Amino acid sequence: MKKNVLSSTALLAVIACLLWSTAFVGVKVGLQFCGPFAFAGLRFMLSGILLVPFWWKRRPAPHAVRNHAGLILLVACFQTFTLYGLFYFGMTLVPGALAAMVIGASPLVSAVLAHYFMTGDRMTAIKAASIGLGLSGVTILSISRLPWASPAGLAELAGIGILLLSNFSGALGNIFVARHRSDLEPVFLNSAQIFLGGLCLWALSLALEGPMTIQIPWPFWVSLLWLAFLSAAAFSIWFILLRRPSVRVSELNLWKFLIPVCGAALSWFLLPGEAPNFWTLTGMTCIAAAIVLFNGPTLRTFVSPGTKTR
Repeated sequence: MKKNVLSSTALLAVIACLLWSTAFVGVKVGLQFCGPFAFAGLRFMLSGILLVPFWWKRRPAPHAVRNHAGLILLVACFQTFTLYGLFYFGMTLVPGALAAMVIGASPLVSAVLAHYFMTGDRMTAIKAASIGLGLSGVTILSISRLPWASPAGLAELAGIGILLLSNFSGALGNIFVARHRSDLEPVFLNSAQIFLGGLCLWALSLALEGPMTIQIPWPFWVSLLWLAFLSAAAFSIWFILLRRPSVRVSELNLWKFLIPVCGAALSWFLLPGEAPNFWTLTGMTCIAAAIVLFNGPTLRTFVSPGTKTR
């Protein structure tokens, strides 16, 4: 039974990360036609609405919502409003592949914060080694872009800093969800927090970017619909995994090292002007090795689910 749980956790974590890895291309496409905060607000309000049919029959009672209002607001603030406000703004300053690489540092931030804020989620030698290996891969990928030598070097460096701050915000949101192991339906929690965060981002866009024009070409709407879907699906999967008693925040977030690998590859393939080189491939190899090092037993269980335990 335990191996089945580990296998399903690994599979669901990989699916969520693969979905998230497509976001970099979608965001870069949409930002050609819309301001970052308006685009983010529309995406997450729509995502929250898309999830309503999946929790409506199991909707919590009004008093349960009031009792958990603080959690919903905290998660909305850190997991959607702050994280994606910074992420979308940072994406206006750096290429899609580089953004995917920097976001790949999020497992390190999650592991460090979990060490201090989560009981029983301490840093171990294997965890530190695998995270260090993954971080070295992200560092190689980032340095290989030579952002300080590009025409927009200072802007790219600022974008990297903003994206790292978004990692910090997302890690705090993960910890809030994991620590508050209530009976509140995870899909409802995701729907509520993602809609509220999107609404706040939309309000911010009206103040900073002005009203959005409706004469926008179809690539924007395609990217918006895809991003809304992947947010609804990936966050719901992630929240369900965070609620599992056997899942640790730092271990689960290590799977996010898949995001820069897949996100960068998609950006190189789909976005003009972005291509890999020797150093970027080296960095991707380090990240893949980090995942295998830490999750080796889980991966073997997933590949051979029929293995008997003693």
